[in-house]
Amino acid sequence: MSENQNLLAEQRRALILDDVRKRGGVRVNELTRKLSVSDMTVRRDLDALARQGVIEKVHGGAVPVVEASTHEPGFEAKSMLELSAKEAIARAAATMVVPGSAIALSGGTTTFALARHLLDVPGLTVVTNSVRVADVFHGAQRPTAAGGARAGAATVVLTGGVRTPSDSLVGPVADRAIGSLHFDVLFLGVHGISVEAGLSTPNLAEAETNRRFVRAARRVVVVADHTKWGTVGLSSFAALDEVDAFVTDAGLPDTARQEIEEHLPGLVVAGGQPDESAPPGGARAFRSAARGRRTS
Repeated sequence: MSENQNLLAEQRRALILDDVRKRGGVRVNELTRKLSVSDMTVRRDLDALARQGVIEKVHGGAVPVVEASTHEPGFEAKSMLELSAKEAIARAAATMVVPGSAIALSGGTTTFALARHLLDVPGLTVVTNSVRVADVFHGAQRPTAAGGARAGAATVVLTGGVRTPSDSLVGPVADRAIGSLHFDVLFLGVHGISVEAGLSTPNLAEAETNRRFVRAARRVVVVADHTKWGTVGLSSFAALDEVDAFVTDAGLPDTARQEIEEHLPGLVVAGGQPDESAPPGGARAFRSAARGRRTS
C-alpha cells in the first residue's frame, strides 16, 4: 500500500484523534483504509498519540483517555485537537476586536489561534499570560526580509508568573499584574464550561489567575470548541452570568445550544450557517449587545 503523501504526520494524528474522540475508539485496519497508509504508519501514529497521553492503545486500535478533573494536557497535545473548529472560532472572535482597544488573551490553543488573526488589527494593546500568544505578536514585530515589522503591530504585555503544562503563566506575580489593569474585552480559553460548574480548570493556580482576568475585563468572551461544553475541571473560577458571549463551533449539539442560550446573552456558532458565523454587525453589535457589568 502506498503512503498518502498529502498528509503530514501531525495532520494524520489530528484526524485519528478526532475519530477516537467522536466514535469512542478506532481500529487499526479502519484507519489504514481511511488514511491510505500502511499498518505500520498507523501504529506509529497511535504510539505517538499514546505518549502524549491523549489516547490509550488497546488490542487492535485505540480508545480515548478517561481524564480526571485534575488532568491538565500540555500545549502540544491540546494543539492537535479540533483544529478546524479552533480556526473557525478564531475567525469569528476576531471580528469582535476593535482597532485601538485593550484586550486580554488567556492561555490556550484557541486563544493562540485567535492571536494569529489579530496581527493586522492596528493599535491593539494585548495583555496575555500565554507564552505562545506573546510569541505570535513578538514574531510579527520582527523585521522581515521584505522590510520592517508588520504595520500597526500590537503592544504586548506578558504578565510573568509560573509556567503551567499549557504554557500559561500563573501565580501571585501574574495575579498582581492582571489585577492592576483594565481591559475592554477578555478572550478566555477554558478547560471546561457547564451550567452547574460555570468555567473551570484542573489547575488551582490558573483558576485564581483567570478570576483576576474576569474581574479586570469590561466584556468576557469565552472561546472554546464544542467538546468543552459539559466538561468540569477541578476548580471553578467564574459563573456563566459573568460571561457576555460564548464563541464555539458548529459541532455543538442543538440541545446544548438551547441550554446555553437560556443562560448566556450571546452565543456565536462559528462555521455554521452564514448568519451564525459571526455576530450580526461585527464588533460594534457585540459592544452594544453585551452587558456592561463593569465600567472600569
